Amino acid sequence: MHFRWITLVVWKTYEHLCFFGRRYKEAKSQLENLQPANNPQMPSIAVLGLLALCSTVSAQPVQDSHVPVIDLGYAKYQGAFNGSTNVTSFLGMRFAAAPIGELRWRAPQPPRNEYNKGIQKAISQPPQCAQAMQGAASRNPFRLNTTSSGGGVVKRQAGGPAPTDTPISEDCLFINVQYPGTTIPKEKLPVLVYIHGGGYILGGANLYDGSYLVEQSNQGAVIVVMQYRLGLFGFLAGDEVKKDGALNAGLLDQDYALRWVRNHISQFGGDPERVTLWGKSAGGGSVLQQVIAHDGNTKPQLFRAAITSSPYLPAQYKYNAQIPKELYKQVVDAVNCGNARDTLACLRRADTKPLQDINTKINEAGFFGTFTFVPVVDGKFIVQQPIEAMKQGKVNGERLYAVSNLNEGDMYVDNTTTPLSAGEFAAQLFPFLDDNTMAEIDHIYNPLGDPLQQNSLILGEATFICPNYHLMGAFKTPSYKAEFAVVPAGHLNDIPFCFPSAEILTPVNFNDTSFIDAFAQSFVSFACHLDPNVNMTESIITPQWDAYLPGNVEMVFNKTLDSKPDIHPGASDSGLLERCNFWKSINSITNQ
Repeated sequence: MHFRWITLVVWKTYEHLCFFGRRYKEAKSQLENLQPANNPQMPSIAVLGLLALCSTVSAQPVQDSHVPVIDLGYAKYQGAFNGSTNVTSFLGMRFAAAPIGELRWRAPQPPRNEYNKGIQKAISQPPQCAQAMQGAASRNPFRLNTTSSGGGVVKRQAGGPAPTDTPISEDCLFINVQYPGTTIPKEKLPVLVYIHGGGYILGGANLYDGSYLVEQSNQGAVIVVMQYRLGLFGFLAGDEVKKDGALNAGLLDQDYALRWVRNHISQFGGDPERVTLWGKSAGGGSVLQQVIAHDGNTKPQLFRAAITSSPYLPAQYKYNAQIPKELYKQVVDAVNCGNARDTLACLRRADTKPLQDINTKINEAGFFGTFTFVPVVDGKFIVQQPIEAMKQGKVNGERLYAVSNLNEGDMYVDNTTTPLSAGEFAAQLFPFLDDNTMAEIDHIYNPLGDPLQQNSLILGEATFICPNYHLMGAFKTPSYKAEFAVVPAGHLNDIPFCFPSAEILTPVNFNDTSFIDAFAQSFVSFACHLDPNVNMTESIITPQWDAYLPGNVEMVFNKTLDSKPDIHPGASDSGLLERCNFWKSINSITNQ
């Protein structure tokens, strides 16, 4: 079985059965004892081990007798205190009305009054939003068929049933808040708001326990994790949605959650004027989208700083372009709404299951390692293509901290099949590339290793790494840049260094306390002080960290051959910057 699918199976199995607050290090240790080295049966052993561990590893003891009750004006919540971490958590609080029925594909609405429920215990993770899987096809089904006389869209048979083992719900707009101590901090603390990744089609808040970040802030920050609609439920587009719905509903959910933070975070000890927005992968891409929202003129200001970790920026079409319209038609036909006078009203009446089935099928029919339902240019919230907005410096927020991993593309390239040429591979990511542009991509990437390495570089650079450089160029104030380079330095490898609860997603591959603390503290230091140089705790080993410009300097987080921390400033690779400028120059073709 291919490694990336092993990772995905293990992650999803654990994610469905467990939630944060469990003893992850104990679970990890027991799991490792179940896995003999080089055992070809590792995937099944890992899953069985996780099944057992999730039923036996108990949650840390909590006390709620002294945890305050928070009245949000529509509901009352009481969280729980974890004595081992000195963190109080409020989990699964509703921040918007359930987006079901007539509220499907509409902008998020205020929560209904829930005072009749009394004091609600905010001690359990919320259900995840509807999930899907990444593409698995050998070609992009929307690649223009230039050899046919029609030049139309090539369709592939979508496959695979919707996953049924995930606790999911359309009613999923919930938020988690964590603050230090048992009592609400009197001095309003900086706030770090995290948006989870997952290609805009999967993921949830349950994997991201912010307790370690609170510790690294020296008990000086409030951590927030939000959920947002995913897949076709969050990113269905087309003329019909524009006319009687909300395009980019998932992005609007994020915006609404940020407005909830602005209105309510002071009740949890947070300072609404000192909010930093952070995300990883599609979460980082979401941060990028929020940064360019309203052409950089979001009112009121919802965050003062942004952190983009591996921001995912795929092709982002106009809402009524060919591909979004075709996707809408596929959804309508799949749930037998094609003959309805009002197809969107018909979709709103449909049961969740057939919608979830086609959500899964369409996504799985996409090109390997890609995601189909993603943000669009809607003309209102996202006014223009992201790179155009960045070229014009139209950004929200005052400061940026950008983080990339060295080998972002590796896990999203299928190494079990014959690699495509550089130009042809790029055309699967960006299906409107012309022959001349494909030839130019061949010329640029052919000298950079074998075809598999070229494919990995193209995907990693075009959709994860270069967007960070584009965004740094858009900010007029000093930005900071970091590179996570600990081998294998893949797309997910940095996550558990900040969220130990996410170790099941990918294990910590360099278990050095001083390194882990230094890397994690860079995020909270930036959030608290807009400067990663400010040490929040003692013994941080990171050297002086200069702003990215004028010297193109970034902090490299690596280790030596004898497994010692190697954190040092270094100049950005000039060849990489040239390739990023190339991708920036053809954004009208890539639709980024």
